[in-house]
Amino acid sequence: MSFPERVKIVEVGPRDGLQNESETVPAEVKVQLIEMLVDAGLPVVESGAFVSPKWVPQMATSAEVFKQINKRNGISYPMLVPNLKGLELAHAAGVQEIALFAAATETFSQKNTNCSIAESIDRFNAVIVEAQSLGMKIRGYISCVLGCPYEGEVSSDTVLMLAQKLFDKGCYEVSLGDTIGVGTAGQARDLVEKLSRQVPIQHLAAHFHDTYGQALANIHAVMQCGISVIDSSVAGLGGCPYAKGATGNVATEDVVYMLNGMGIETGVDMDKLLEAGRFISDFLGREPVSRAATALLRKQAG
Repeated sequence: MSFPERVKIVEVGPRDGLQNESETVPAEVKVQLIEMLVDAGLPVVESGAFVSPKWVPQMATSAEVFKQINKRNGISYPMLVPNLKGLELAHAAGVQEIALFAAATETFSQKNTNCSIAESIDRFNAVIVEAQSLGMKIRGYISCVLGCPYEGEVSSDTVLMLAQKLFDKGCYEVSLGDTIGVGTAGQARDLVEKLSRQVPIQHLAAHFHDTYGQALANIHAVMQCGISVIDSSVAGLGGCPYAKGATGNVATEDVVYMLNGMGIETGVDMDKLLEAGRFISDFLGREPVSRAATALLRKQAG
């Protein structure tokens, strides 16, 4: 097994990273963060979500944010949508790429989307059909692929079934989310090896949270299987409102530092990435949750 020569990093900080923050982040701060991340060389920046502001108030300004972004050629600014209503709002705002999601356990699906797995499949099928008719690109997420906060162990067969359905219906990429960060390298590798027999490896992505400090090890393991798309969050922002105790996604700075050290190209400028992480961390009034960022910023300060 060998590692990819280049990895595409999907930056999820402005959406997945900020959605669980209790302090309201104004639209102009989100826009500035997104533009700083693009300046740093990130090719995909998930910019918000068209979800109910009652349940995820932080995302209430997503339409405003999307309209204010200085969009650049060749950069993707996907927005998460949970249903046809969210898709309608995204289309009205001019969104060209959406992300949708399903969960690998019944309890998490009910907690997160108030529907069963079967109902979530019907829901995302309807969204995909409509999005395709509107000419939108579609990315899929699966939550809790390596563990569930309510049910514990997760069936890899369920993950495979969902991944196949998302891909077969038209998702160009399916991101595998270890939502509570309990997975280990061996488990992550085994899951990806199983899924890649049915879904082409170039259409799978890794989305690991770092709750147990395993995210980088898991990324390293799945890259050996051929994964070349990694989701991460600047400054380690994030969590999950439906997964108590889950910490943020793996920090983008940590991922880039590791990949740089392995000689794997990302196109990301670390200095500019550090600036983006410092910007949002200063706004939130805390240090970046990234060991690489903390060490490099201290080194810069002398």
